[in-house]
Amino acid sequence: VQLQASGGGLVQAGGSLRLSCAASGRTISSYGMGWFRQAPGKEREFVATITWSTGITYYADSVKGRFTISRDNAKNTVYLQMNSLKPEDTAVYYCAARPAAVLTRRVSEYDYWGQGTLVTVSS
Repeated sequence: VQLQASGGGLVQAGGSLRLSCAASGRTISSYGMGWFRQAPGKEREFVATITWSTGITYYADSVKGRFTISRDNAKNTVYLQMNSLKPEDTAVYYCAARPAAVLTRRVSEYDYWGQGTLVTVSS
C-alpha cells in the first residue's frame, strides 16, 4: 500500500485546513486508516483513526470536536478536516494504514505510512 499525504500549509490560529491521504496499490476496504503528527523534538502521536469499511472513528482528546476524519471510497482517499487550529497543532502530519478494521491509536500497529505533510499554525 502506498500512501500520499497532501494539504499542509501555513494558517493562522483559528483557521482551517483539510489534509488528504490517497491510497494505492492494494484494496484497502478492510483496512484501518489513521492520522498521526509529530512536532519538533516530540514523539509521533495519534490524532484520529477510521475503519474503511464501516466509517467508525476515534479521536485523540486534544483534537476532539475540532478535527474530523472521513473517507471517500470512490477516490480511495482519507481526509482530516482541521478546524479551530491552534499553534500547538503545528507538526508534520502523517497518514497510516493497517490491514485490520480495528481502531487503534498505537503507532506500532500501523504497517504503512505516507511521507508526511507540514502544518504550521501561527499565533
